[in-house]
Order: sequence, then C-alpha cells, then structure tokens
Amino acid sequence: MVVDDEEDVRTLLSDILAKSSYAVTEVPDGAALREAFGGPQPDVLLLDLKLPDADGLALLPQIKRQWPDTEVIVLTGNATLDAAVEATKRGAYHFQQKPFDNKSVLVTVERALEYKQQQEEKSALREAISKISCGASPVFHSAVMKTVVRTVERIAPSDVSVLITGESGTGKEVVADLIHTLSPRSNGPFIKINCAALPRELIESELFGSVKGAYTGSQADREGLFRQSEGGTLLLDELSEMPTDTQSKLLRVLQDKEVRPVGGRTSYKMDCRVIASTNRKVEEALSVGKLREDLYYRISAISVHLPPLRDRREDIMPLATSFLKRHAAQAGRAISGFSPEAAERLRKFDWPGNVRQLQNEVQRAVLMCDGNVIEVQELSVLPTAEEAQADGTLSLMEAMERNTIIQILKETNGNKLETARRLGIGRQTLYNKIKAYGIQT
Repeated sequence: MVVDDEEDVRTLLSDILAKSSYAVTEVPDGAALREAFGGPQPDVLLLDLKLPDADGLALLPQIKRQWPDTEVIVLTGNATLDAAVEATKRGAYHFQQKPFDNKSVLVTVERALEYKQQQEEKSALREAISKISCGASPVFHSAVMKTVVRTVERIAPSDVSVLITGESGTGKEVVADLIHTLSPRSNGPFIKINCAALPRELIESELFGSVKGAYTGSQADREGLFRQSEGGTLLLDELSEMPTDTQSKLLRVLQDKEVRPVGGRTSYKMDCRVIASTNRKVEEALSVGKLREDLYYRISAISVHLPPLRDRREDIMPLATSFLKRHAAQAGRAISGFSPEAAERLRKFDWPGNVRQLQNEVQRAVLMCDGNVIEVQELSVLPTAEEAQADGTLSLMEAMERNTIIQILKETNGNKLETARRLGIGRQTLYNKIKAYGIQT
C-alpha cells in the first residue's frame, strides 16, 4: 500500500512495484487510510510523513495497532535524524528519503518482506516451542524429543558451538534452524553448507574465501561463508565428510576467531556462531579418522542427539497427522485422517529414512487418496513380515523374502538385473519370484 498525497509519487511507486509483480493499493491521505483499516492487511505500507490532513508520525501507532504485522516504510523529502529515530520508535521498519531511485525502493521493500517473513517464522517457532515445553505439543509425544527441545531453548541464547548428531532424515537441520531462530542472531544470516557436496579443492575457498590468483581459475577475490555469516549462524552439515587437513584449518579459525582467505596475508575477525552436524556415529568417525579428535572436542561444547524415528514410535502419528494437514491444504484436498489399518501400518514401519521419509510418504498418500481418509492400500510402505503372514497366504519366511525383494527393487529404481545381483540369485529366478509373489514393478 502506498500512502502519499502526491499523485505523481503514488503513480511512480505503483509502477515500480507492479513491474516486480507486487499488488499495489494507492491511498491519498489520512482519512482514506483510516477507512482502509477495515480491509485486508497489507504486507508493506509506504507512508509519506507529510499528508494534508495528518502527520505520518502520529499515524504510525494507529497503523501498527490496526495492522500489527504490516511493515511500514516512511517516505519524506525532509529527512532528519530525529525524525528517523522517532519513526523507528513508533514502529517503522525503514526510513526512505525522497527523491528515491527505483532500485533502492525495490530493495527496501524486498528486505521489509524478508524481515516480515522472519518475524512470522520466529513467532510460529516460539509458539511451537512453548507448546512443546508445557507438554501440549501437537507433534512430539516422546520424552526424548521434549528433552531435545528443552535443550535447544537453553542453549539458543548463547554463542556456544553445537554438534547435532543423528541418522539422515531425523531433523538435524530443523534443530539448527530452531537454535538460530531462538538466538539473538536471528536477524542475521543463517548460511548452510554441506561439507560432503563440495569438491576437496573448493571447500576451503568456499569456507574461508580466497584472493585473486590463489588457485587456477581464481579471477577475483572471494568472500568465504564465514565472513558472509557475519552476525549470524553458519551450519557445517556433514562435518565428518570434510577433508581432515581442512578440519585442521577450521579448528584454528574456531580457536582464534579469525579467518584468513586462501592465498591471502590478512586475517579477518570472525563473528558468527558455528553449528555442525553429522549422520555418522561420533565414535566411529573418530576411530576411522573421519573426524579429528581436537576439532570434535572444540566444536561439541554442546551435543544434541536426535534418535531415529523407529526408537520413538509415539511421535510417528502426531508427525504424520501434522504432515497430512499441511500437504492436504497445499493440494486442496479434504482429507481428515488415516484409517485404523493405515495408522497401524505407519506405526509399525521402521522408517529407515526417518522423518523425511515419513513426510514424503504422507505427501504421496495425499495425492493417491480417493476418499477423505487415507487407506492402507494407498500407502507404499511395506507391511511387516508378520502382517504379510497374517493374511494366510505366505509363510513367515516367504513374507520376509517378498519384502526384501520389494525393498531392493525400490533401492535400485526397479533395476531387476541389479536387484538379482544384490540378492545373489539369477535374473530368471528373480522374475519367477516377482510373479509368484504378485510384486508390481
């Protein structure tokens, strides 16, 4: 929404914003703004301080009372430091001086929207954490996860480094997000790097930065992620996959709170919180030399372990229900829940891919569901061997064999030759078993 008494200014701002696909409402004065209070709440409001019938500073508290989630950008041709300070005190997000150029307006609006989203996410996360803490969580029922959340609440306000461990898909990145969001650094950047995804020769320049000519192809100075994370948080995902010589340099950065670009002679002060994660068992990573012992003790001032979903089965249905509501709403489907048989199948499955696999399964089931309740036949997860035997058609050994064949077919994306090789049987034998067990490929 643009509130300005000058028609030319309103038209200019509307054109600038409309070209970037923003929906814009124009308001000429204070009276028209007060009439608009009963309508939809705008995400961002650009407010001229000098209106013919109102003072913009006086309007600010009214705007924030009526539209508390609207970010206000104050516009004026007579900017003073006192006015800027006063506007901020009264709830303005930013102070924009006239005349302005197109780019600065767009950048300011984009940042206001980003800030609004951050505040909404922070509020939602705080509410979720609060519910979990008082034992009324709609997601976690297990004591172990409630303990994890309480730990996150305690450590978030500090700058202590954290090591998050757990199998793939258990939610390590979600916990890192919570720590950052509940910390004093929440308005700063949160940058993530997967240490296993970068080539060995690039990871140091990515982390620490580099100077022009430091290596082949380095044609300009590069600012590393440590410096990009200034005032915020840096997540080092899959830390144990980082080369050990790079781990040594990382240890030095953590100890000295300084980072030196590759090929550079100048070190820069580091001001970011470091969170690391790994899906390897720490003892195993240390014993095989994948994780340096000195770095481990330095970075694991606080350790948070996320148990696999199969070890906290009381969380399966609350999580599944939460995912169902989200994906049903996204798909525009009126699906109220799971049938008793489907819920039992979900509870008994071991979920080797943990929470990530459960979410994907629920999303798929929502798309496949024909009615308003997800039935067991609409799930792709396998029944346990005991369930398969219970229908009387298969022995326990046959049920186990059938499940094994299905699982390996999934892992190989239906490649029968590779499946037969892994099972140690001939291709024709596999074909016969697929036919005999009625396996759909």
